[in-house]
Amino acid sequence: MNETPWGRRALPGLAVAYPLGGQLPAVYADDDLTQRLTAAFDEVLAPILTTLDNLADYLDPALAPEDFVAMLAAWLGADGPGREPVASAVRLHRSRGTRAGLADAIRVAFGVEAEIEDSGGTAWSARPGAALPGSGVAMVTVRVRAEKGIDEAALRAVVAANVPAGCGYVVEVEGAGAGAG
Repeated sequence: MNETPWGRRALPGLAVAYPLGGQLPAVYADDDLTQRLTAAFDEVLAPILTTLDNLADYLDPALAPEDFVAMLAAWLGADGPGREPVASAVRLHRSRGTRAGLADAIRVAFGVEAEIEDSGGTAWSARPGAALPGSGVAMVTVRVRAEKGIDEAALRAVVAANVPAGCGYVVEVEGAGAGAG
């Protein structure tokens, strides 16, 4: 049996819930050739129909097979090993590019809290031409206090993937975990 790139394969003896031969008009019910032909179709379609019947379970990282979780991670752009980044991917994508989204992505990937400062700001004014808040250079500073080793290269990759496009960033790791990676 050949495996697909993701490890999915046909299961011998897998049956379909509603065989095609039983759904044909009565004139074909007694035709041996038609019944054998539809049985061959059933054998080919059984893995597809079973997967579709259980699609919700395949898309749930807590229930999906390990190789399928890896495919989901690639599909969703989830950073980090295991099932948690995949389970959090939709929530993380919803807030991506925001201060809260960056803090959440760091928390999920490394299990640490980050202090995040940005150079921007918002303001409201009743008169035109009021001074703009923040500075003219888009910059984010991320400070992480790590008591155990933290992979700084991986942290920089998570920060780079989650700051707004065109925004510079500085990553600072403090504590006993500084200097790893």
